Amino acid sequence: MKRIFLLALVLVCGHAFAQQVGTVTNPVDWVNPLMGTDSRPDLSNGNTYPCTALPWGMNFWSPQTGPNGDGWAYTYDAHKIQGFKQTHQPSPWMNDYGMFSIMPVTKHLVVGQNERASWFSHKAEISKPYYYSVYLADHDVTTEVAPTERAAQFKITFPKCDSSFVVVDAFNNGSYIKIIPEENKIVGYSTQNSSNDLKNFKNYFVIYIDKPFTLSRTYSGTEGERKGRNREEITTLQPGLEVNVKHALAAIGFATKRGEVVHLKVASSFISLEQAETNLKREIGHDSFEETALKGRAIWNKTLSKIAVSGGSIDQVRTFYSSLYRMLFFPNKMYEIDASNKIVHWSAQNGEVMPGYKFAGTGFWDTFRALYPFLNLVYPSIDQQMQAGLVNDYKEGGWLPEWSSPGYSDCMIGNNSASIVADAYLKGLRGYDINTLWEAVKHGANNEGPNATGRRGVEYYNTLGYVPYDVKINENAARTLEYAYDDFAIYKLGKALGKPASEIDIYKKRSQNFRNVYNKDIGLMQGRNKDGSWVKPFNPLKWGDAFTEGNAWHYSWAALHDIQGMINLEGGRKQFVTKLDSIFIIPPVFDDSYYGGVIHEIREMQIMNMGQYAHGNQPIQHMLYLYDWAGEPWKTQFHVRDAMAKLYKATPDGYCGDEDNGQTSAWYIFSAMGFYSVCPTSSQYALGTPLFKNMIVTLDNGKKIVINAPNNSDQNIYVQSLTVNGKPYDLNYLNHADLSKGAVLNYVMSDKPNMQRGTKPSSFPYSMSNEK
Repeated sequence: MKRIFLLALVLVCGHAFAQQVGTVTNPVDWVNPLMGTDSRPDLSNGNTYPCTALPWGMNFWSPQTGPNGDGWAYTYDAHKIQGFKQTHQPSPWMNDYGMFSIMPVTKHLVVGQNERASWFSHKAEISKPYYYSVYLADHDVTTEVAPTERAAQFKITFPKCDSSFVVVDAFNNGSYIKIIPEENKIVGYSTQNSSNDLKNFKNYFVIYIDKPFTLSRTYSGTEGERKGRNREEITTLQPGLEVNVKHALAAIGFATKRGEVVHLKVASSFISLEQAETNLKREIGHDSFEETALKGRAIWNKTLSKIAVSGGSIDQVRTFYSSLYRMLFFPNKMYEIDASNKIVHWSAQNGEVMPGYKFAGTGFWDTFRALYPFLNLVYPSIDQQMQAGLVNDYKEGGWLPEWSSPGYSDCMIGNNSASIVADAYLKGLRGYDINTLWEAVKHGANNEGPNATGRRGVEYYNTLGYVPYDVKINENAARTLEYAYDDFAIYKLGKALGKPASEIDIYKKRSQNFRNVYNKDIGLMQGRNKDGSWVKPFNPLKWGDAFTEGNAWHYSWAALHDIQGMINLEGGRKQFVTKLDSIFIIPPVFDDSYYGGVIHEIREMQIMNMGQYAHGNQPIQHMLYLYDWAGEPWKTQFHVRDAMAKLYKATPDGYCGDEDNGQTSAWYIFSAMGFYSVCPTSSQYALGTPLFKNMIVTLDNGKKIVINAPNNSDQNIYVQSLTVNGKPYDLNYLNHADLSKGAVLNYVMSDKPNMQRGTKPSSFPYSMSNEK
């Protein structure tokens, strides 16, 4: 019996050891683009779709399972695909713009989205960042896609059939298609967008097919009666080979042999058909489908390899690289390179073709917290382009965007463009017009603009020190808290630029406005009326109202720049830690009366079973790190590792709420590195606990951040000791400037917390209240 037990123990230990991943040489092979796709409007497990694209590419490609115009374009529980869509969608809530789709059909020519749809199985689906393939059962066709930044190749394998077709759908908002049989070519444009106020907006496309057509038809589509989520669709054959209608569709046809492969080369442009041709020639040229896929694979491997991990489980490595992949799409490139190799763009702000960089598809309310700080550390060269794009946004539209999709979008609150601009400059990015951006952030801080630009309620905020509850400005307490941090960002930027105190001290003063919505009698942030009285009745578990997609428990940690100031308001570190602990003790109950029903963010908090901790939305994601300011960093280590294990996995239900353009993934990636950007514009990172035994981050300057934790494990989650560049390190933070020079972090991990390390006030991260 003893020998059997020992043998079993050896086998178990050997199995556990085998599950540890060594050096990752091709990180793209660990990515699951389907992570987060098992979502619906009332429960988000990510609200993602499988992106077949290149990092920050202008266009993405995705199979389409939802009806035209539905933001949930691909959901894992669907059984039919109706097309392969070129998409630019940042989230289902913002929806898409400039989209068109391509769909192979056999046997009978059907062009409507419901009729042409085919059953498929995930068992016959391959989804990679650089390649997608699926078998369409109803048509006996395998479709493969390989992308570039502004183009793509299709490889369609047909059965033996005298009636094989390719359908092009330019969507419903005013679209155009022309078939040119003598050139084996289809051209067109889509104007579909969710803004409807864009000037001269067209996504032009050109499609080349390597097989002559024997049939060419154009159609006009109209909507009939609604049946559930879908509308009945009526397609009407049009005369001729050119159609310019509300909803344009086209089909070309030919006979095929069994296993015959038909190739499509596709490109698009927001500028012109001629520019679309230029994009196609530059990015695909004479490359075969396989060459395009291999080039895409190489680009992804190079981009993902900026961070190399080893010594984690298979699931951890998969989750890490799947999350990193998801971070590298938005904001996506809106600029193009013209025939004379000049960088140009169509401007969503003024509708003209302009010189220079342009990006779109991001909401700063989400991404200022971790995505942009991550880019500034690991991929600063792309954010340098993004900052130049913000200069153009301001010059062409008079405002910095707070949400771009692709122009100014009225969604979410805050003036967080200030943090985006300040964070980049404070962390060393140069080579763009920072003086224009300085004027832009000041303009946004002191004015209210259209489509959520500037600051709503700015006249109250600048005079009373808060946005009142009773002046018909929703989410007023949350706005006050966001503006206070944004003012800190402006102050820090102005100081770095050498601006005089007479210009920047007002922002320093306003950065303390978070105090004006803190009710010391209850110890939480609360809405306040114009006369200074507190809003009554008050329920700290009420979502929305004075807050944005959260309640008072979520927003009472929002002074990112002055955690010590919040500790002082609370009465000291002990009381502050008790309040932090309470988040996990209070059951996940809620008051949804403001919304009149349970919004998906509430449901996601409820089902996580982590008390009032609502990681599925951004306002509280940093809270786990605040123990670093209160002398109990081991609690940060416990809760961070707990959240990583419970809330992330490289599966279709792998997120715990909206992924939100890389922000929720960035939290995971930073946390796996062992630190997090609680206050981006402090240029510090709060320490947590590393996930892997080894991680090497290769910076743009060639320096490396090496993170070693050789005895790390699922049990050894606590930092026993740390050395940085060979010297003992007792601080609860790392400085960006130090990391950017390259660093070696050596951890000794333990299954028991070290309650002496990081307990002194001299070890705590930056707080404005401690600034001298």
